[in-house]
Amino acid sequence: MTSPASPEFVPPQLSAGPRPAQGPAADEGLARRLRALACTAPLHDLDTRKANLAGEYSIYAMAEVALSAIDLVTLNMDFDTGADHEQIVARLLPRVAAQAPRRPAAEHERVARWVLENLINVGSVDRGFRAVYGTFGTDGVYTRRDYDFKLIEEVPGHGGSVYLRTTDEAVNVLVGALDTDVTSAQIAAEVKLEVLINRGRLADAQLAAEQARYRTVQYAETLRRTLEATRRNVRAVDWLNAVPDMIDEALDHVADRYRHENAILTNIRKARDEAETGNDPRTAEHKRRAAELVDIVKDCIRRHTQLQSRLLEAGPLFRAEQDRQAFAGPSGRTGLDLYGQLVAPLLPLPVEQATRVTDAFFARGTGLRTPVSVRVGDLIDLLLTPPVERDHLGAEMPEPDLIATPDDSRFSEEQLASAMELLTLEHDAPRRLSGLLAEARLRDPELPYLVILLAIHAASPPVGTAYRQGEERLLFAVDDGTPLHDPEFGGADLIVGTALLDAAGMTAARTEAA
Repeated sequence: MTSPASPEFVPPQLSAGPRPAQGPAADEGLARRLRALACTAPLHDLDTRKANLAGEYSIYAMAEVALSAIDLVTLNMDFDTGADHEQIVARLLPRVAAQAPRRPAAEHERVARWVLENLINVGSVDRGFRAVYGTFGTDGVYTRRDYDFKLIEEVPGHGGSVYLRTTDEAVNVLVGALDTDVTSAQIAAEVKLEVLINRGRLADAQLAAEQARYRTVQYAETLRRTLEATRRNVRAVDWLNAVPDMIDEALDHVADRYRHENAILTNIRKARDEAETGNDPRTAEHKRRAAELVDIVKDCIRRHTQLQSRLLEAGPLFRAEQDRQAFAGPSGRTGLDLYGQLVAPLLPLPVEQATRVTDAFFARGTGLRTPVSVRVGDLIDLLLTPPVERDHLGAEMPEPDLIATPDDSRFSEEQLASAMELLTLEHDAPRRLSGLLAEARLRDPELPYLVILLAIHAASPPVGTAYRQGEERLLFAVDDGTPLHDPEFGGADLIVGTALLDAAGMTAARTEAA
């Protein structure tokens, strides 16, 4: 045995060379954390760049507004469509106004739009973010990698509209994780939610329920991207093994979650109903948390039901796309990237050198022009065919027989104006139909018939049509069970009134209609 004092003894920590990099699993964990840090960088950058805005905006917490925007887009987007841009801005205004209530409303709207546009990254070419991080390969060499991601992206909708959708990275920012398996994360969130409810910790249970809902949205987004890729190119998606396994696993997942969430919903309602009544503020807070949890879990059940219907439609969609794309041959050549291959290389060059490239490009980029070839037979026919005489103004149009339409309307314009004057209740309280009929009868014996027709029509007011047409007031009628006592009419003595329409809702409706 060699003693420590002998010259042959060398401590192990000194005999070893430079410590090699850790294994691939440990390095992958570091890369995941670096990507997670990169996803939060655009939010922190908002608070850094708010000093560049023209004005005093230091009072606003831009990262909080950004998280609220991501939350609103995630919860308002559907499977096929996304969230409306103007609607998200309108819902962000209360959050921004709460931070600076004394500032003008125009400034609040500017902050909301600035934050939303920066989350979309409007100023960039591809509207995405890029981060650089390093990893160690199997040989221990340090390699820098680019991580491209988006938080909110714009997607086309029906009728030329544009919607907003959050990406997986944005959902991961909300729930505090990155690249997590959706199914395992959903099961863990549901189990955690059930345990918290059974222990009566409804405040923590609400946070767990919101995280479970985010995971549900992310699961539906994975299926949507798979179906979109199938519509573009059915060969790019593995429908032999990967997608059928994913659909079967997702259907089992939805069935389990549906049973689990219904049981959770029963426990929440039980906790809400068994809460003692009284003036204790803790009891009131307990019941409020339970009521909010009921709404969140109901939304989770609705999203799972919608996801199940889409999963059942995935197989027929694949077969239909396979039949449609079976006879479509692959593209013979790739497209041209005008910016990357032409504009970007030419911008640093002098005009003398750039014009040679642009002249050559446009000379060949306009496409082939087929030369006109003249055949002798066609030339003889053209020369021997006599010209056809044409009228300068075209063929003579026949005179239409116009017949005046008789005016068979029962009520005149004056009667309609008088009836609308009676039903215009801007500064008065709602009135009974019986009183309106009595007043109309004093003006004109035929006027009560028109008033009662308008009142019956107001029993089911067209709110959506009034929004789209930009009306500020809407006539409504409500039946409270009081019978109508009138010499000519029977039925219910309706309560007739005028309702003011919401200006923000009207603006959102006009935007959707446009």
